Amino acid sequence: QVPLVESGGGLVQSGGSLRLSCAASERIFNFETMHWYRQAPGKHREWVATITRSLRTYYSEDVKGRVIISTDDTKNTFDLQMNSLKPEDTAVYYCRALRGTEEYWGEGTQVTVSS
Repeated sequence: QVPLVESGGGLVQSGGSLRLSCAASERIFNFETMHWYRQAPGKHREWVATITRSLRTYYSEDVKGRVIISTDDTKNTFDLQMNSLKPEDTAVYYCRALRGTEEYWGEGTQVTVSS
């Protein structure tokens, strides 16, 4: 198992920003793809953003233009910068990484956006 640990969640006002980080215990470029998901209360977990080993990025329509996914190989993290946050962004945010047939998830970090 490769532990992934999220950090950076918290309470923020609508319009504010947060930066989430997912720390891995090995070089992040060992992973082919790295992802962020979120799960709001009473809803299914949904995909938010992806970054590939070649640094191509993809975003869900709900967050496109407001978030940026990036990597920091000096810290072995991949991050999610979230701007212009809305109350509907309130959720537990999870990171996920894929390497071949292996899949790793973090335990989540809570993001709460107040109106």
